[in-house]
Amino acid sequence: MESSDEEKDGVSRTYVPKELSRSASNGAKFVDEVLNGHNECCLENFRMDKHVFYKLCDILQGKGLLRHTNRIKIEEQLAIFMFIVGHNLRTRAVQELFRYSGETISRHFNNVLNAIMAISLEFFLPPGSDVPSEISGDPRFYPYFKEFVGAVDGIHVPVMVGVDEQGPFRNKNGLLSQNVLAACSFDLRFHYVLAGWEGSASDLQVLNSAITRRNRLQVPEGKYYLVDNKYGNVPGFIAPYHDTAYHSKEFPSGFHPQDAKELFNQRHSLLRNASDRILGALKARFPILMSAPPYPLQTQVKLVVATCALHNYIRKEKPDDWIFRMYEQDSLLQTEESLPPIEVEQPTMQVETQSSNISFDSEQLELDSQFRDSIADEMWNDYINNLPPM
Repeated sequence: MESSDEEKDGVSRTYVPKELSRSASNGAKFVDEVLNGHNECCLENFRMDKHVFYKLCDILQGKGLLRHTNRIKIEEQLAIFMFIVGHNLRTRAVQELFRYSGETISRHFNNVLNAIMAISLEFFLPPGSDVPSEISGDPRFYPYFKEFVGAVDGIHVPVMVGVDEQGPFRNKNGLLSQNVLAACSFDLRFHYVLAGWEGSASDLQVLNSAITRRNRLQVPEGKYYLVDNKYGNVPGFIAPYHDTAYHSKEFPSGFHPQDAKELFNQRHSLLRNASDRILGALKARFPILMSAPPYPLQTQVKLVVATCALHNYIRKEKPDDWIFRMYEQDSLLQTEESLPPIEVEQPTMQVETQSSNISFDSEQLELDSQFRDSIADEMWNDYINNLPPM
């Protein structure tokens, strides 16, 4: 029965966004119309430019991960997947548009998801040894942050689980979520993603897991990631000073730093907003991450990793599409000093349930604290020496 697909998806009505409705007689015709139309139409519907879409089809076919069937070509299979994750639609709505049964839609959705997961590691690159251009090209950050390779942050992604599983997934706000850790570069690419931890897990607990598991987040020797205070100042990760204003909203208009700690936190916040921007771009492109999709938990975890991999792929192939332009560096780092500042691992398929407690050597913690102080002092000395005379 057709209604069974709707019930599985947890929806009670058919809904296709008005602006996405088509009079196409079948899915193939709809996909052809999009791919033969304006490039903006492909970006709107399938969340990437046409040449990027076609190249991904070639990659998946060339690696033997997808194949044409008698009824549905690879382009249409990928279109179904991208349409779902890019518009957060349920099976019944996609049935209406593509004119296939719910079983066919679900089968191809999962086939494409698994195909992307199979090559996801190819789209995640660890940090290099060069100083990021976002640092080397800005006197506010260079040479002070020259050893920093990116930012680490957590994001709570809504999750749907059975009643008897909800306890661990209920976060501090009372909502069901998975706690996802993401390490990203300053040019908005993911280095590493760990998904699957329950929403009740602390951010430090997830970080502990990321740096101790077999396929762990690796920080190059002598390098660091920027983190906020929920992670703390630990080896490989430098946090702001916890007893000093940090976020831009804590700095009044016309704010002038009064000491080294305030200046460090101001610039740390400016640079670390790369994590806010990359997560903003990810959710803008893939709104399925904004609400709990009615899929098995394992599929929900895969979706996080797969969308991050696709984000990296699109960023490499078309770094200036309109979604990325919304979150570009230039528009968010144009702050004067006197104004308010503002795994890769084999993706985890199982839910993490145990804490990976890790103890850091007290001597190493002290060295990292001294390293932060040395950055702050050097930055402050240069800052006060360059102030215009009163």
